[in-house]
Amino acid sequence: MATLPLSQNGPLTHWQGRDFLDIGDHSALDLQDLLALAIDLKAKHQRGIPYRPLAGKTLGLIFEKASTRTRVSFEVAMYQLGGHALFLSGHDTQIGRGEPVADTAQVLSRYVEGLMVRTYAHDTVVELARHATVPVINGLTDLHHPCQVMADLLTLWEQKGTLKGLTVAYVGDGNNMAHSWLVAAPKFGLNVRIATPPGYECDPRVVEQARGLAKLHGTELLLTHDPVAAVHSADLLYTDVWASMGQEGEQQQRLQHFAGYQINAELAAHAKPDYLFMHCLPAHRGEEVSAAVIDGPHSVIYDEAENRLHIQKAILVATMR
Repeated sequence: MATLPLSQNGPLTHWQGRDFLDIGDHSALDLQDLLALAIDLKAKHQRGIPYRPLAGKTLGLIFEKASTRTRVSFEVAMYQLGGHALFLSGHDTQIGRGEPVADTAQVLSRYVEGLMVRTYAHDTVVELARHATVPVINGLTDLHHPCQVMADLLTLWEQKGTLKGLTVAYVGDGNNMAHSWLVAAPKFGLNVRIATPPGYECDPRVVEQARGLAKLHGTELLLTHDPVAAVHSADLLYTDVWASMGQEGEQQQRLQHFAGYQINAELAAHAKPDYLFMHCLPAHRGEEVSAAVIDGPHSVIYDEAENRLHIQKAILVATMR
């Protein structure tokens, strides 16, 4: 998978009209095709080649959770693809005042050609997709963050020239990013290790799914409470905030429980000498990661953030064209 050529399926016609809610919903080949499309679209953008396959189309952006990168990257993506993005906060829509999700989905489907949803409960996105007649994209839920992990994979491929056989070590909370890595890594031939404090492990349903995928694809899966064991000889070190949006009341308690799970120079010394560091941002320097690591020579967080734009352009083109 060193060059990630587009498959023989042509312009990804098998993606048209599909939802993008969870990495687990899609085959390894389909996801590799999506990544290859992102590489192609990024190259077009860097060469200044106009590409506007979504001219005249509108993407509705539903935000129940605030965001910087998600909103800006999707709005810019639609603009560059020739379309339009319509921002809808929880305060701007009737869904925030108790309108049934099914009604919102069916009404908005009459106005727009696609929906992106950033919310808390994963069931909200699933229900929207069930009733919508246009593609629905998961911009983030408490269970999964599929757009982010695809951007991470694009960044890792750019930096290493391959994905197969590399090892990803995630240290921190067993949250949506850990879940997305658990499910995505095997489909790209990556080994994945997750180190969490006791009581903050990943969702058992996601773990069970990941074990099956690791067995199917012949990759390593390690779940541990020992950060050193996770990081040992890893190619990529990854972390996220210890208290996600909606968990602010647990901040002080989590600071105590996560002591010892910071990615810093001492822990990173157990990784490969040419390891990379990623973080989905926003980051809290001095908590989940030291400034020396996140601002150091191994960090690729800004390349990673940029690639949200390019992978999301690929998702939009594949599903809405």
